[in-house]
Amino acid sequence: MNPDTLTDQLELFLDVLETGSFSAAARRHPLTPSAVARRIDALERAMGSSLFSRTTHAVRVTPAGLAFAERARRILAELHLARAEAVSLSSAPEGMIRIDAPSPFGRRHLAPAIAEFLRANPGLDVQLRLIDSFIDLQGEHLGEVDIVVRIGPLPDSRLVATPLASMTRIVCASPDYLRRRGIPRSPLELEQHDGLDWDSLAPPYAWRFEVDGKLQQCKPKRLRQTSNNAETLLFSALAGLGVAHLPTWMSSEHLQRGELIPLFCEQGLPPIEPVSIYALRLEREASPRTRLLLSFLKQRFGFPPPWDQALQASLAIPQQ
Repeated sequence: MNPDTLTDQLELFLDVLETGSFSAAARRHPLTPSAVARRIDALERAMGSSLFSRTTHAVRVTPAGLAFAERARRILAELHLARAEAVSLSSAPEGMIRIDAPSPFGRRHLAPAIAEFLRANPGLDVQLRLIDSFIDLQGEHLGEVDIVVRIGPLPDSRLVATPLASMTRIVCASPDYLRRRGIPRSPLELEQHDGLDWDSLAPPYAWRFEVDGKLQQCKPKRLRQTSNNAETLLFSALAGLGVAHLPTWMSSEHLQRGELIPLFCEQGLPPIEPVSIYALRLEREASPRTRLLLSFLKQRFGFPPPWDQALQASLAIPQQ
C-alpha cells in the first residue's frame, strides 16, 4: 500500500468515526457514500477486524475501531511530519501561510519575527491578520487560516496547540503614581490603591498572588479605569492613573526604561502562569511551510522568551 493510499484510507476512517455517517464523510471527500462504504470494507479486510457496526439507521464504531483510531491518528501525524521533513530537505518551501493573532502581541512581537522569517524564506508569503475580538481567537477561523495565535487557556482540545512562549504577569505602576500614593510592599496592600482592570472576562491568573502559602486574589478596591483591552490598561498605567497587572510581553520594554516600576519583584520575576502563548492549528491541515514557521517561532520566542530574559536582567539592579 503506497503512502498516499494509506493516508487517504486513515483520514476517511477517522472522518466516518467523527461524523458517524458514510454520507457525511463522503461530503468531505470527492466520493459517494457507497464508495466510502467500499473503502471501509477494504480497510476492515486488511485489518482482519470489523471497525464499524452498520444498521439501516446508523454507523457505530466497534471497540476494535476505537482502539485502531488512536493508532491511526498517530500514524497520520507521523506521515505528515515525515513528508514535511522530506519536502523541507529536498526543496525550498513555497506558498502562503495565513495567520490570525491578537493585535497587541502581533504588533510587538509577531510582526518583527515574521519579517525575519520571510527574509530567510524568499519562496514563502504570509498573510497576517491582527484581531481585536477575543472570540475570533478561539480557533473558529481555522480552515480559513493555517494558524491562530492564542494567549491564555486553550479553547478546544480538538485543536493542536504548539506552545510558543511562557506567560508571566507583573504588577506595575508609573513612578509618578507611586510618588503620590506610596509603594505597596505586599499584595494585601493593593486594595488601598487605584486600579486598572478588565471590565468583563479577566484573565484567569490576573491579580492572584501567593500570600502566606495560599493563592489569593488581591486587587485595588477603586478602579480608575476598566477595559476589555490590556493595551488600554497599559496606556493608563503609563499616564499615572493607577496600578495594573500586565503581561510582561506587553510591559517589559516600559519596565526596562523605568516608565513603569515593577512591584513585588524583590526575588526576580513572578512565577510563570500555567497557561502559555500558543499557536493553534488543525492537525490535518498542517503543511510543511506551516511546520517550518512554527519551528522558527518556537526558537525565536521560547522558554523563557526574550522579553522576560531582558526584564530579569534589569531586575538585578536594585530598585530606587
